Amino acid sequence: MRRLIQFFFVMVFGFFGLQSQAQLFVSSGSFLYVNDQYVTVTQDVNLASTGNIYLRNESQLLQKTTGSSANTGLGTLSAFQEGTSNNFGYNYWCSPVGEPSAIVGNSNFGISLLKRPTGLTTFGGEAITTGLNGSSTNTALNISSRWIYTLTTANQYSSWNYIAAATSIGAGQGFTMKGVSGSDNTTVLGVQNNPGNNQRYDFRGKPNDGNINIPVGNAIAGGTSYTESTLTGNPYPSAINLNLFLLENSGYSVDYVSGSTTFVGSPIINGIAYFWEHQKPATSHVLTDYVGGYATYVPNGATAFSPGTYTSAPWNSYNGDGSPNTSAGNSGINYRRMFSPVGQGFIVKGEEETGTAVMRNRYRVFNKEGVAENSQFERNASNYETNSDSDTNWHDIPNLTGTDYTQFSKLQVPQIRIQTILNNQFTREVVLAFNPNANDGFDIAFDAPAQGSNLPTDVYFPITNDNQFVISTLPFDINKRIPFALKAVNQSTFRVYVGEIINFEGAENVFLFDKETNIYHDIKNSFVDITLPAGGTTTDRFEVTFLDETLGNETIKSEQFMIVQNNENELLSIRNPNLVDLKSATLFDITGKLIFTKDKLGAQEIYSFPTIGLSDSIYIVKLITADNQEISKKVSIFKVN
Repeated sequence: MRRLIQFFFVMVFGFFGLQSQAQLFVSSGSFLYVNDQYVTVTQDVNLASTGNIYLRNESQLLQKTTGSSANTGLGTLSAFQEGTSNNFGYNYWCSPVGEPSAIVGNSNFGISLLKRPTGLTTFGGEAITTGLNGSSTNTALNISSRWIYTLTTANQYSSWNYIAAATSIGAGQGFTMKGVSGSDNTTVLGVQNNPGNNQRYDFRGKPNDGNINIPVGNAIAGGTSYTESTLTGNPYPSAINLNLFLLENSGYSVDYVSGSTTFVGSPIINGIAYFWEHQKPATSHVLTDYVGGYATYVPNGATAFSPGTYTSAPWNSYNGDGSPNTSAGNSGINYRRMFSPVGQGFIVKGEEETGTAVMRNRYRVFNKEGVAENSQFERNASNYETNSDSDTNWHDIPNLTGTDYTQFSKLQVPQIRIQTILNNQFTREVVLAFNPNANDGFDIAFDAPAQGSNLPTDVYFPITNDNQFVISTLPFDINKRIPFALKAVNQSTFRVYVGEIINFEGAENVFLFDKETNIYHDIKNSFVDITLPAGGTTTDRFEVTFLDETLGNETIKSEQFMIVQNNENELLSIRNPNLVDLKSATLFDITGKLIFTKDKLGAQEIYSFPTIGLSDSIYIVKLITADNQEISKKVSIFKVN
């Protein structure tokens, strides 16, 4: 007989999660309030009518059910989550709750279950509008039903399913929702509901639990195979380890003690999660005015419990049929995605003609949102925010499999992030990651193609002939030469440079080698500009290398110059102790924009240039000697308070 824990008026505080070795029952008119903690339930949750669970301050509910959900009841679980889009921009969601119901199991969700918090446990003033624009005020939250769509086993823009306000979104089914304009200064737990385009929503309903089936597919039309997309996400009122979901559904067996993975075959999905990013602030409801794109995540870490690799989204604009065009702009933000927070939606792609991926309770963990926690829904911040924590391993992360996370590194695999500005319009980021468990060729869940490959101008790793890869994972060898493809349907320009190097010390230099000109271009300390004619797409002309085989003994080394930025005095200094004759010194920003050039410098021991008024950023100093040798170095310029 199951033991039953019954809650009347219970407040849970402290620093330890509440462990229930039984079914959790909250009687009518009673509640369980959880503050800054987690609750673990071995069996099912039964919420009687007007019985409630309140998860506050990022509290979470974990359940150990190994089969289908047995949750039931007309009461509700309440969990907060914030979206960061205005009324023109999308977030991708996946609800942690469904409609309250006396029927056992998970139930459907609809936006009528989203509430506006007015206090610790109260809500009110929310409504659904059929107009184009959602809004937020100090008294009302109006969500537009016009933008609620789902996507299941589809490969065309027209295949999105319009849901509106219907309660028909199944557990594990992701949905799109645009944000709201305005602001709501109502404060709950010291946080405003909406200080401006950053709306907090209260998900209220029966908590999702157990195995949740996610239909995926791989269509065949005209003899050609098409991977089909399904919008899904984290369906639980707790975080999940996204690595585990992707690995186990793409043909890997995971050892939950050692973290090792073994490919056993029969993948259901391709081991990749795609995240939509809408450029902020979005400014229009017209599709051809959208600016955004899909970022890519693969679980290619040292173990299943180490962070995978994420590439930011290129900012694209879109044609009327939903296909990407190009746009002025840069690229999205480099998020931390290993632990998907409550409510996070993402796209997966099928590997079988028809199949079913399964979300399981064993992927659930108690992990709060944050950069250091590798768990982010959305944020407004600059690229490449780093973790200041000096520890290399995880802290204790409560989970349902007994895994000791403190034994595993939280560092990303060594990687080189290469940025390419295409036609001075938008930026494509691709990543070379180094993992001894990978092969030089294609490895599912280690290598990742872009979401869509029909941009007229692009760059990628040509690992296979049928995909354009934005993440390539392989063992490191300093002698490796890695093909780097440039695609130019029309005449196009490419500016290529290394944007960031993470945890990588295997080589001092990174070059882009041009086989046609036999020139090695230093893209670690500088950039290279390349122009290709229309139809000039090439997969075998350029290579990323770590050695310049043309270097001779007479080549001037960069070590002969000391290039120093003194940010306190706002002064760039170049020391030239060997009195090399300099033709010029040039300063560029990281995108290659010219800041200044100084010519005919001659052979002096020191040169100094003011940097007053320059924005905080990374800059490139390029020196050219009298005999046309080139030396480049990156410097960081920032204001000292």
